[in-house]
Amino acid sequence: MPNKYQIAILGGGPGGYVAAIRAAQLGFKTVVIDKENLGGICLNWGCIPTKSLLKNVEIFDTIKNHGKEFGIYTKELSFNFTEIIQRSRGISDKITKNVELLIKKNKIDRIRGFGKLISQNEIEILDNDGKKTETMSADNIIIATGARPKTFPNIPVDRKSIITSTEAMNLAEQPKELIIIGAGAIGIEFAYFYSVLGTKVTLIEMLDHILPVEDAEVSQTLEKNFKKRGIEIYTKTMVEKAEVKGNKVSVTINQNGEKKTLSADKVLSAIGVTGNVEGFGLEELGVELFKNHIKVDKKTYQTNIPNIYAIGDVIGPPWLAHVASAEGIHCVEGIKGIKNPDVDYDNIPGCTYCQPQVASVGLTEAKAKELGYELKIGKFPFMASGKAFAVGEREGFVKLIFDAKYGELLGGHIIGSEATELIAEVSLARAMEATGHSIIKTVHAHPTLSESIMEAAANAYGEAIHI
Repeated sequence: MPNKYQIAILGGGPGGYVAAIRAAQLGFKTVVIDKENLGGICLNWGCIPTKSLLKNVEIFDTIKNHGKEFGIYTKELSFNFTEIIQRSRGISDKITKNVELLIKKNKIDRIRGFGKLISQNEIEILDNDGKKTETMSADNIIIATGARPKTFPNIPVDRKSIITSTEAMNLAEQPKELIIIGAGAIGIEFAYFYSVLGTKVTLIEMLDHILPVEDAEVSQTLEKNFKKRGIEIYTKTMVEKAEVKGNKVSVTINQNGEKKTLSADKVLSAIGVTGNVEGFGLEELGVELFKNHIKVDKKTYQTNIPNIYAIGDVIGPPWLAHVASAEGIHCVEGIKGIKNPDVDYDNIPGCTYCQPQVASVGLTEAKAKELGYELKIGKFPFMASGKAFAVGEREGFVKLIFDAKYGELLGGHIIGSEATELIAEVSLARAMEATGHSIIKTVHAHPTLSESIMEAAANAYGEAIHI
């Protein structure tokens, strides 16, 4: 008889392993199946190792360009590219081992292999050679297989000269020239990383601004910063083709009808992701797909087959680790019969970890106006913050958008030091339905960067003290 579980989870990323732990906490007999190390792209090749790389260059950049401001002098400042990469890989290894320990601690069965659905309740486990090693059954199955970089015929990824984010964080040698196609969070973070180390970086984006999902003022501020760093930026630009020619990659672009050819050692394709839906037996079972993602009910995460669920990147945007985790928890609590509020997709923080950092939640100014709101907008520049002055991080601002009629906090946008930490206060304020005045009247510690949130709210109502 095959092993029988109450919940089986395909994929051990931040959606899958978090769902597994919550399921175990709720008393379900649970198994998580993944052929790779647990943690998924996020812990192995994304969120965690990239933040390691970015911290390395942040330190280097601070000492090199701002050391004298702190009374720090270095005669010969240098870096070792290989050691920077090795530190990142070492941190990833430690984090993934910790996840394996959490799975063991919660008495969750862990199977290393490729899980394929052969019926509504049965999963076949395949090894690396595609041979069946065992079969199991489960009352409920959660698919958390994630996503991978999207590829296009005119940008043929070979993972050597034309690369994805996975290769970009594990190169044997630092490229002298790098063209990045796509100026979303991934493209922006690698542009910052490599430019600080001295690589000549060119950034290409088809929309009007880099970080096009962000508030326009934030995108424009970051664009000015990147240009000062020497990053060449092309917006409103289409890539017609990329071709490997010897040791170089040639990229043909079209900007407002004018064609131009660029050349670099490497080209990083950072133009979105597509769900990992192939090979898991989904089509054979009749699991409904939509645009290379699994279609689900966003309240229960149930597919069109009652006992089969899906969470995380494989169900489509927003492709964020914290969203996958929230969906995983909500999904297994729903299976248990626990009634909780649905995941609020209108209150999901987005973060980009370049310097200055960018973080946002809720509506942009343009979107709020499009929806017909009458607005009160408050801004507070870090230039006016005592804490920012003290730590030497005075670039950027906090921008809060309120509904003028009811005082509802519609959106928050931050560019500057620790923006990715500060955004949590704005997210919580929105979740708790805070008004502008409730933020103003909440006493914030001094001196802190978080005071800038209070000051931005006060500015929206003409009550700011320090500007």
